Amino acid sequence: MATKPPAADIDESLVHVTRPKKVAVGVPAVLHALQIANEQMGVTRSVQTLLRVNQKDGFDCPGCAWPEEDKRHVAEFCENGAKAVAEEATLRRVGPEFFAARSIDELRAHDDWWLGQQGRLTHPMLLEAGATHYRPVEWDEALELVADELRGLDDPDEAVFYTSGRTSNEAAFLYQLLVRGLGTNNLPDCSNMCHESSGSALTETIGIGKGTVSIDDIHQADLLIVAGQNPGTNHPRMLSALEKAKQRGATIIAVNPLPEAGLLRFENPQTVRGVAFGGTQLADGFVQIRLGGDQALFQAIGKHLLEAEERDGGVLDHEFIAAHTSGFDAYRDAMRDAQWPELVAATGIPEDALRRVGEAVRISKATIVCWAMGLTQHKHSVATLRDVVNVLLLRGDIGRPGAGVCPVRGHSNVQGDRTVGIYEKPSEAFLSALDREFAFAAPRAHGYDTVEAIRAMRDGRVRVFLGMGGNFVSATPDTAVVEAGMAKVGLTVHVSTKLNRSHVVTGRRALILPTLGRTDRDRRAGADGSLREQRVTVEDSMGAVHASRGRLAPPSEELLSEVAIVARLCALVFGEGNAAARPPEAPVVDSDHALPEHGAAEAERPDPAGVRHPRNVPHADWGALEADYALIRAHIERVIPGFDDYEQRIDKGRTLHLPNGPRDARRFATADGRARFTANPLEYPTIPEGRLLLQTLRSHDQYNTTIYGKDDRYRGIHGGRRVVLVNALDIVALGVAEGDIVDLVSEWNRPDGTVEERRAPEFRVVAYSTPRGNAAAYYPETNVLVPLDSVADVSGTPTSKSVVVRLERREPPTA
Repeated sequence: MATKPPAADIDESLVHVTRPKKVAVGVPAVLHALQIANEQMGVTRSVQTLLRVNQKDGFDCPGCAWPEEDKRHVAEFCENGAKAVAEEATLRRVGPEFFAARSIDELRAHDDWWLGQQGRLTHPMLLEAGATHYRPVEWDEALELVADELRGLDDPDEAVFYTSGRTSNEAAFLYQLLVRGLGTNNLPDCSNMCHESSGSALTETIGIGKGTVSIDDIHQADLLIVAGQNPGTNHPRMLSALEKAKQRGATIIAVNPLPEAGLLRFENPQTVRGVAFGGTQLADGFVQIRLGGDQALFQAIGKHLLEAEERDGGVLDHEFIAAHTSGFDAYRDAMRDAQWPELVAATGIPEDALRRVGEAVRISKATIVCWAMGLTQHKHSVATLRDVVNVLLLRGDIGRPGAGVCPVRGHSNVQGDRTVGIYEKPSEAFLSALDREFAFAAPRAHGYDTVEAIRAMRDGRVRVFLGMGGNFVSATPDTAVVEAGMAKVGLTVHVSTKLNRSHVVTGRRALILPTLGRTDRDRRAGADGSLREQRVTVEDSMGAVHASRGRLAPPSEELLSEVAIVARLCALVFGEGNAAARPPEAPVVDSDHALPEHGAAEAERPDPAGVRHPRNVPHADWGALEADYALIRAHIERVIPGFDDYEQRIDKGRTLHLPNGPRDARRFATADGRARFTANPLEYPTIPEGRLLLQTLRSHDQYNTTIYGKDDRYRGIHGGRRVVLVNALDIVALGVAEGDIVDLVSEWNRPDGTVEERRAPEFRVVAYSTPRGNAAAYYPETNVLVPLDSVADVSGTPTSKSVVVRLERREPPTA
């Protein structure tokens, strides 16, 4: 039987610390996952639900985007996937009576864990201006309220439309059509805060904003460098792929400031070896790099390879370089000028250790570099990732088996959402195809990304905020600024499955629109009144698209799917009877440029229709699209290359692999049609005396902003979250002691020379293995420390992995 939700918030005074683990997963992980599943769903529902996760006739895990092999295990889920499913398929409910009993001020006082543990939302809820409580509202009234606000805007840019990574392709495609039909490209998404630096660097250098490897490539790699990533917590199923590569003879090098258990030893609970014989040692080498030193590491690798080529020859793939790349000479000259002492200083790694990594790349027959937020959330992240590409180009490790770039996406469909149009800077090819398909003129001017959207809210330029999933307030940087900006918005609307902080930090009016989750059965009424079961599709981290179909009865008859919510808004805003026949010829566009992340971003340009006419709206049969998601897929097929025979290719559990020019044919959709070497000046953070460089990260009982529990057992943290991990020598040097309670105060040097400070109070100091001068603490508690205007060059990603802080010891209260 499922347990009741907690009555109180996390008591941080109960935190206790044990030794960090050196082994990931194993039987303890299975038991912990089953415990949480039972608490949320009960035994029978847990078994029935978990056996459907990531199966061909089941639903896609609402957690990470790691791909599945064609042959599936009966238990095709990991510990954190089981937690994600349990959170969504919970038997706990949050209905009108819940809100009637609790004021908005009372809800706002609770922590993120308590809010998330209350259960599934069951009814649309409205918070009127000045009201103390949410009240229930019927769907027609709720959607008409949103439509009225959108129709009444003086300028479409007064609205912001956020998207989380769990939204399906069908809902996301319809959502971007709604937004562009209104006349704006204000489509910030969670990718802006995580892999935007990856997309920026890869689009520039290889012509596609995605990775170039498949799951089979991971298995076939000779060398895997896993940098700035903690798969044991964030993508546990990746460990099985690494284990398979290891068993086939691969070398694995882990690059990270913290020694993460998942990259040390993996006990696969699905094998006898994992359960009974101690599992598999994954990493052959651990490079404990300083925060922000990754660019220097990859420059050191490149310099070592070039020196070996000059000395011995036979190192570089000259045929590939000559036939498929440009810019090699400038890159070679820049690496000749790079100085080993500076590379050592930037990384904190001795020269001989840096050369050992370079030598591993030199002797490798096929190298893959995997990375996540540790590389993407620094000021110089795009330059870092350009240097990752440089190393791979030297050896021809793009476009051949077992080799390539592998940005490991976090949320389950964040890559798919971008593919189908969730992007504030869409390509001209995509917009032109959209125009032809829906007989209107989409806006061309670039919209707000996440940081720009927050600035607009801060400045009072946003009247409507609509969030399709996610938890914007807790996911974004500079919490105080975000909360103050939200309060200035006239109407905030959140399409959600569960309660979160964004529902209690609101605009002057607020709507909560409850929606179906991945686990829920989705039946829509057709024209004849009969109910038809729907399926949606998602794209994994490696460009493979597959269907997902929930099987559980929805937690309430009041719920609508995301598709239904958006389709009804389109009908209200654009008119129900505006359907028009599709032009007879489907648009023809180059496949590498058509997807929004593919090809160089188009320069900002005026709307080709001039001043937007009130009837310049997309034409479609919105009721039919709500009733049959296959019709939406038919539109996607005609607009976006690579989705040919969409419906047939996802049938019976099959996977549709999207085209990937670099991987499929060593074709690079750059300006000159070649992969680009780049010469990047070396950058790395400097840390003022008496300060630390802080990275924000997840605990093990957490996925993005969703907190499943109070522990981070791999790191030895139990019962709480407000801890800061600091090198033992730094603790002494800073004049504090382990166990002290400190405030974290961030210091940011503004361009005008002034220093801004932000404060996160009451963190317990924990001695931990991290490089001198570096520290780590969990988000969202530390998001308040990340300055809004401290962003990565080019991509605009918040610099959440390089925050300068000082520790201020709090004196114990007097008796």
